[in-house]
Amino acid sequence: MTILTSYTPLTYDRNMITEALKSDGPVILKNVLLQRANAKNQNGRIYPLAILMREAKKYEELIRERRALGELDHPESPVVNLKNVSHNISEMWFNGDDVMGNLEILSTPSGNILKELLKNNIKLGISSRGLGSVKEIDETTVEVEDDFSLVAWDVVSNPSTEGAYLTESITMKRTNPWNKVNNLIYDFLAEIK
Repeated sequence: MTILTSYTPLTYDRNMITEALKSDGPVILKNVLLQRANAKNQNGRIYPLAILMREAKKYEELIRERRALGELDHPESPVVNLKNVSHNISEMWFNGDDVMGNLEILSTPSGNILKELLKNNIKLGISSRGLGSVKEIDETTVEVEDDFSLVAWDVVSNPSTEGAYLTESITMKRTNPWNKVNNLIYDFLAEIK
């Protein structure tokens, strides 16, 4: 088995990320297209829906335990390296053939780099990392086999899944009832400058 990676582009509203960073809670990327089943990606790879559904079901345990961690960039290893963790997937669901999710950007060194990249409007992708084999369909297409095992979704610079953009929202988890007051004061002071 080899490490298989598949990329999806992330897009976001720069103003939303700027607003989200004003608060003291974690930044949440909502409605992210994590992966698309039954469609050839730019790596020439097709992931069958049944395989992604099986792996998503197993991944739900990691989400429940807050261990659905991803790294900033893909490592060459199938092990999630904690020193490179940038985010945690907090929710995951299917919308037809699309695997969707919400990502919480963590206040780790890599998470802080990710926040700054987003704040500076850098286009990023989300990429699955797993172990498995593929079978050739034709000269430009392979299909992921049943032995595929999902490891993580990492944030990367080179996406491959087309039409998968983060467009819904970037929000802050409200952990402090004073956040709204603080944001109002911040906005007021920014306007009078």
